[in-house]
Amino acid sequence: MTFPELYKQSLLEAIDKIDLNKVDQAISWLREARDAGRTVFTCGNGGSASTASHIVCDIVKGASYQRDKKFRMMALTDSLPTITAYSNDVGYDVVFVEPLKNFAQPGDVVMAISGSGNSPNVIKAVEYANAAGCKTVALTGRDGGRLGALAQLNIQVAVPHMGRIEDAHMIICHMIAYNFMEHER
Repeated sequence: MTFPELYKQSLLEAIDKIDLNKVDQAISWLREARDAGRTVFTCGNGGSASTASHIVCDIVKGASYQRDKKFRMMALTDSLPTITAYSNDVGYDVVFVEPLKNFAQPGDVVMAISGSGNSPNVIKAVEYANAAGCKTVALTGRDGGRLGALAQLNIQVAVPHMGRIEDAHMIICHMIAYNFMEHER
């Protein structure tokens, strides 16, 4: 078997581990937030930062454009000046929690993405979000890490390979976004 064939086979096994009931719950929370005019925030590091930005793009444009019901959604990963200012002047562990303190309100949703589930800046954001009355969704891998146990809803891809975890996280985000773009118009 070639490496691409092995990778594909392992990826399909990872996808099979996605708990679709939890994805449906995340969809429900995003729908409730949209309908109530609440804000959805996303965050993550590295590849997870890209995924956090990607789902916001899909939903803000794809699931809101020319529609009566629009999403209020913000990727905390998208303000490089803010991220670097906090990193340089305070510490990288506060780059997501401090903007949440400016913007998050009770009833908002915070979606935190971390393959390991142990990113300190993501954990701090979810700790704050829980205390502030937000709903918290985690996309994690492996054993879920500290983030999986902390989030109110943990959608975990329980495999060891970071690439396949990140692939599956993108698929989960597309399940959520395309639900609103294609299914719930």
